[in-house]
Amino acid sequence: MNTEQQGKTALVTGAGKGIGRAIALALAKQGMDVVVAARTQTDIDKVAAEITKLGRKALAIQCDVSKEQDVQNLISGALKVFPTIDVLVNNAGIGVFKPVDEMSSADFDSMWETNVRGTFLATKAALPTMKKQKSGDIINIASLAGRNSFKGGTGYSTTKWAMIGFARSLMLEVRDFNIRVITICPGSVDTEFHPESNKNKDTSRVPKADDIAQVVVNAITMPRYVMVSEIDIRPTNPNW
Repeated sequence: MNTEQQGKTALVTGAGKGIGRAIALALAKQGMDVVVAARTQTDIDKVAAEITKLGRKALAIQCDVSKEQDVQNLISGALKVFPTIDVLVNNAGIGVFKPVDEMSSADFDSMWETNVRGTFLATKAALPTMKKQKSGDIINIASLAGRNSFKGGTGYSTTKWAMIGFARSLMLEVRDFNIRVITICPGSVDTEFHPESNKNKDTSRVPKADDIAQVVVNAITMPRYVMVSEIDIRPTNPNW
């Protein structure tokens, strides 16, 4: 446990499963209290119970990050229970993997609204308290799809490129307030997010959700005068 994180508060979106759940638990193990948010209440209730078992406080708030009122309720609800939001993890995301001519406008809009608009809304809502306390970490879970193109990734890659661009400009806007902006770009991860990509592969060689969570912990536990602004994560052996 990192004593510098003891008693701080983290808010993790998309925390009901996969990478979001792993990050929420990893931050709790660092001594942080955690607000977990997702669209499915039963999922985040389970994660909150796991956090409580670790000896930390937890708050589960149902939230669709694409909806501004949901996000405002999330931040205000968190601040009613905890005095600060020290770490915001913009993890909520969805992916539809189809060629452009097979993708509906609804598919594209749903990815944009969750992956990009949701990141914007949550960040905007959390910034006032971080600026007031002159401290904070904003973690954006993007993807190597935001750097590298691939067939069927046109819509998804668009949103992840946008997240990276958003984060780069945001970093310049908030660094004077001692707020760090850290973008994590995983490649293949052994989760249920895109199971087809891991089909017929030896997933023992693929990064796990817990590995991504450990990178987040490593980044935020750096000295406050150090900011690792972007981190790419990929398997060691590309032939796995």
